[in-house]
Amino acid sequence: MMNIGCHLSVAKGFMAMGRDALAINANTFQFFTRNPRGSKAKDLNRPDIAAFLEFAAENHFTTLLAHAPYTLNPCSADQKTRDFALETMRDDLARMEFLPGNLYNFHPGSHVGQGEDVGIALIIAQLNTLLTQQQTTTVLLETMAGKGSEIGRSFQELRRILDGVVLQEKIGVCLDTCHVHDAGYDIVNDLDGVLSEFEEIIGLDRLRAIHLNDSMNPRGSRKDRHARIGHGHIGLEAISRIINHPRLRHLPFLLETPNELPGYAEEIALLRGAYRE
Repeated sequence: MMNIGCHLSVAKGFMAMGRDALAINANTFQFFTRNPRGSKAKDLNRPDIAAFLEFAAENHFTTLLAHAPYTLNPCSADQKTRDFALETMRDDLARMEFLPGNLYNFHPGSHVGQGEDVGIALIIAQLNTLLTQQQTTTVLLETMAGKGSEIGRSFQELRRILDGVVLQEKIGVCLDTCHVHDAGYDIVNDLDGVLSEFEEIIGLDRLRAIHLNDSMNPRGSRKDRHARIGHGHIGLEAISRIINHPRLRHLPFLLETPNELPGYAEEIALLRGAYRE
């Protein structure tokens, strides 16, 4: 069975997100832990979460993906910015324990002129401060497009972060199709080659989720502009190969395309039709 969902608004509550997902034939979803451009999280509604967990089990939902706010930069040159990222992620991970056994994704950050080595060291330090043996959440580094001074454009950069993390079992990777395409990886014409490189450098056992997006820009543009499935430079044919690839087809696929619920419903129907059971 294909595990597919989209990005939903946590402001509506978990039961509402669950019902929305079911209505568009999704069996997972992604949500921001708080305002993606802000800092304050809503108080947890524990009865809502408990009802959702029961609902998700009854409807055979698979692993959920929480997404950290875009404003976090754990490798900033500014100490206050790094402290903000640390405390926000610490709070997020504590909250995630009310949804045990799921995934938490974040953008590694931008070194803002300090250089890749300094940026990577700062990210590692934050992860080693945050991760605990007791947590049930797996934290994911997202593959990035490489705009500006972003860390995570290459598999090698992600591997360097992974190698520095002490609690190896608590860390993984989320691959974003738009991002890797814009970073220069040829997932359209050489998907097997890209996956072989990922396996050699990182290991496909580290890959825990896929952001499934088309791209508004040509390969290697480093722009990070998502497009609807089949409406960009990746295209439906290449995306169909991704969802059906034997090394990927078991993973949760999360749409982050420019859509509202009806558009997501159309894309999910399109992709389920292209998926070979």
